[in-house]
Amino acid sequence: MILSMSQDDLPRVLILCGGRGTRLRTGAASLPKPLVEIGGMPVVWHVVRLYAAQGFSRFTLLTGHRGDEVKSFAASAQWPSGIDVDCLDTGEDTPTGGRVQQAFQALGRQTMCVTYADGVSNVDLLRVLQELKDSAAEAIVTVVRPELPFGVARLDGDHIVGFEEKPKSDEWVNGGFMVFTAEGADQIGPADVLERGPLETLAGNGKLLAHRHDGFWFCMDTYKDQVALNDLWEDGSAPWRNWN
Repeated sequence: MILSMSQDDLPRVLILCGGRGTRLRTGAASLPKPLVEIGGMPVVWHVVRLYAAQGFSRFTLLTGHRGDEVKSFAASAQWPSGIDVDCLDTGEDTPTGGRVQQAFQALGRQTMCVTYADGVSNVDLLRVLQELKDSAAEAIVTVVRPELPFGVARLDGDHIVGFEEKPKSDEWVNGGFMVFTAEGADQIGPADVLERGPLETLAGNGKLLAHRHDGFWFCMDTYKDQVALNDLWEDGSAPWRNWN
């Protein structure tokens, strides 16, 4: 089923851009993590574009560490026609939940998408939104089964019967690409880490949905990840590139 919504019906997208990216040690260490490049453009540009290609038009980058550089990029970038990208300074060391809470305070009580500045995917964002709308839940999280960083041995008793190179995990993890209603956002406090207290509270109250995504998902967490994403881009096989 193909879901169709006008741009006016689609919520604002909040992109968490305030972290320090301490695990990403690269030749681009002089850049804040959201500005580390894939295919010559900052990773946060890719995140905006994959949302914009599905009709989303309003974006707020939640800045913190080296936020002036992120703001400068957002102001100077040539975004597609009709795309509005602004920034909200949420503090140098504010936790993820606190950044989102500030955004809801500044922008008003409304449904909003929330995601990270370093994850790309071919997730059907309209379907995620529709699943939340069709439920009594107050938030939805896209969950993924990441590829393990190593091969695994297949055992039969004490015998190895084969090997599998980098299979997907059997467990589902938070892949970002979340949506919060105003009621869901009410669970977020200024000192909260989004992935802990607020989501755990919503889950405990039966108000948190999961959207299972078995397609492409990749988080640029390390230099090795950056190289892998650049390789996909240069090969012309970047699954998240859903725009012309």
